Amino acid sequence: MKRQVNRLPPERRISDIMKAARDVFTEKGYSEALITDIAVRAGVVEGSIYRFFANKRELLVKVVELWFEELLTQDAEQFAGIRGVWNQIRFIVHTHLMSIRRDPALSRLMFQEIRPTPDYRGSRLFKLNQAYTHRLIDVVKAAVANGELRPDTSPSLVRDMVFGAIEHRTWAFLRNEGDFDPDQIADQITNMVYRGLATDRKGAVTFDTLFARLDAATQRLEAITETPPKKRVRKTA
Repeated sequence: MKRQVNRLPPERRISDIMKAARDVFTEKGYSEALITDIAVRAGVVEGSIYRFFANKRELLVKVVELWFEELLTQDAEQFAGIRGVWNQIRFIVHTHLMSIRRDPALSRLMFQEIRPTPDYRGSRLFKLNQAYTHRLIDVVKAAVANGELRPDTSPSLVRDMVFGAIEHRTWAFLRNEGDFDPDQIADQITNMVYRGLATDRKGAVTFDTLFARLDAATQRLEAITETPPKKRVRKTA
């Protein structure tokens, strides 16, 4: 009897290799990860990996590209429902902070292994990163156009400041030397950017302030409705 060979389609084989590579890279880092480790984790022979990827470097880039594609699509529907410039900026900042907290190893691989290389700016991953950060540029451009932010605001500079600040505030965490509070940092960065650029110098209205105003208005209305109307005195001729 002839031996039956169960051949997986190439798409399935690539998917298995990519998942195994992501696991090995995030566990061991790029330098310590071996193609042999990835092959064992994926359940394939080492030669099968080289059928689809030229080397370990290309495999790393593909893994991080897939991560960025996930980041671009996973919260698009939720962001579409966010209203208000302050809320939109905060959503972008908080989402990025949470991506670093969820996947610190992938963030390190991006910052340390991929971004410093000379060919990065001409790569597909560079374009994916531009698309990922361009959401903030779009928000700022729209806010400048409608007069909410100052007309001399540079959207690209705001992007650089925001994502640069996030990187610096999370660097100790990525070095396993500390932690960070995503909610607190998101509020701080958003308030600093919005209040510094808003045409209304009072800046953003916080939820606490809004609730206090609504509560005061409610109390005034209740006082009005509870006060009995004055009786009219009929004048006699």
